[in-house]
Amino acid sequence: MKNKTSLLFLIGALFALIVGVLFGLLASLQYIIPEFLKEYIPFNKMRPFHVTTVVSWIILCATGSIYFFITRIEGLKLFSAKLAKFHFIIFLLTGLGIYISFLTGKMEGREYLAYSPILTIPILIGWIFFGVNYFKTIAKNVSNWPVYYWMWGTGIVFMIYHLCEAHLWVFPYFKDYVVRDISVQWKSYGSFVGSWNMLVYGIAIYLMSKIKSDNSLARGKTVFFFYFLGLTNLMFGWAHHTYLIPMQPWIRYVAYGISMTEWVVLIHIIYCWKKSLSNEEKQSYCMAYKFLITADFWIFLNLILALLFSIPAINFFTHGTHITVAHSMGTTIGINATILLASVFFIVSKIDPKFNINQFLIKKGYFLFKGSLLFFWCSLLIAGIKKSYWMYFSENILFSEMQDSLYFVYIAIFIFGFGLVIAIISLATVLLKPLLKTLNT
Repeated sequence: MKNKTSLLFLIGALFALIVGVLFGLLASLQYIIPEFLKEYIPFNKMRPFHVTTVVSWIILCATGSIYFFITRIEGLKLFSAKLAKFHFIIFLLTGLGIYISFLTGKMEGREYLAYSPILTIPILIGWIFFGVNYFKTIAKNVSNWPVYYWMWGTGIVFMIYHLCEAHLWVFPYFKDYVVRDISVQWKSYGSFVGSWNMLVYGIAIYLMSKIKSDNSLARGKTVFFFYFLGLTNLMFGWAHHTYLIPMQPWIRYVAYGISMTEWVVLIHIIYCWKKSLSNEEKQSYCMAYKFLITADFWIFLNLILALLFSIPAINFFTHGTHITVAHSMGTTIGINATILLASVFFIVSKIDPKFNINQFLIKKGYFLFKGSLLFFWCSLLIAGIKKSYWMYFSENILFSEMQDSLYFVYIAIFIFGFGLVIAIISLATVLLKPLLKTLNT
């Protein structure tokens, strides 16, 4: 294996996953013990550490998977191996810069991009390198693209665009006008997530076609309808995040309808794929198959939750509570992370055909992952319901009293979060071993 840059991305992604969930666990502990690490990493720093590192896991793993698929499995010669290495080095150094930015308190950014805005410049350069490498490689060697090539290309282009858009607030034209500022900020964040969803969902369809050994799965009318639906959601689905902004109600309703329909179609695609597989095909890539089915389950749960708080009257009570956190956790861990773990298991089985899927850590880690995530998600919902009740239906109850009433719920969040961390570390450790071994050979 001459070009090993894809492995560097995957190894970096797994380390980011481990560190990211550890930051999340420490943040949950600060709900129980507010003074815990407050002097060194208070909650207002712990949260950006957690969010940024987990987003890095998604980006790095999706990028590494795509590099691996097009070079190792599809056998295409990468336009520039050096460009791919520069891409990785830029992301690695920028990640260190972001950590330094957080540690030194230079958090001039916004929400999910809390680091110093200047660090976005090398990130954009890395994405441009990725885009040049991807399109030069695919356009030169592939005709009649299957849907996953379209999805990956679209994700890369829109990621560049929306990263730029997310930082328009630095200009007075946006920053000095509140409605314009909020509109662009939340529009860019929604589309930013939609961009990485394009990469991740494209990986899911790629895995399904390879496990089934049937490339027609990626060329049918349904998957291309799903692609255009996802593209529409990426461009317009953000509108349901902006209840505070003056706009026509129908815009929000259309946005919700688009985003909900996208998930319904994805559920349908995975369900039909599952039914079409033989037992032999299921066993060929056992863990990749299991994690894809787990993703399908979490798409269903998140669809129900999203449908509920898409109702304006319900959204009014849930906004700003742990119910929103449950939705984001269910999406990033339950859907994105499970698809990406399926990808890494698939890749490991390719580079090491003797990889033992019956290892104790894999079996226990998989079941602990599923169980812990479900109860963790339920605990967040309970915390959100209690807080919403306090905000709108309780009288003469102080915030501190409300927080005290949630003490045992926060303990449950920590316990199930701890189980999730153990499961992820177990799975990541098993996956890192063959990746590191291949990198060093």
